[in-house]
Amino acid sequence: QVQLVESGGGSVQPGGSLRLSCAASGIIFRLYTMAWYHQAPGKQRELVASITSGGGTNYEDSVKGRFTISRDNAKNTVYLQMNSLKPEDTAVYYCKAAIGVTNNYWGQGTQVTVSS
Repeated sequence: QVQLVESGGGSVQPGGSLRLSCAASGIIFRLYTMAWYHQAPGKQRELVASITSGGGTNYEDSVKGRFTISRDNAKNTVYLQMNSLKPEDTAVYYCKAAIGVTNNYWGQGTQVTVSS
């Protein structure tokens, strides 16, 4: 049974930082591309950042220079370090594991709220 469990969300003031974690089980973690998506109320789920099995990274333009995605294959965990947070970063953040088009798994999501 595949499980992706996100943690680390919460409420923070603008300019603050949060570190999200996603612990995976039931998959050969090191083979999967891992990604973080976010979904704000009334909007579609959007890709924030991804990291391939080889460590290559990709970021959505609005988070470049502020967010960093990383992975620890020994711990089956992917991280999203979020710095200089803005109110527009407020969303539910989801972790995704993927190989190809058909093998995709999602976590349950963690809420991030940026507000003064």
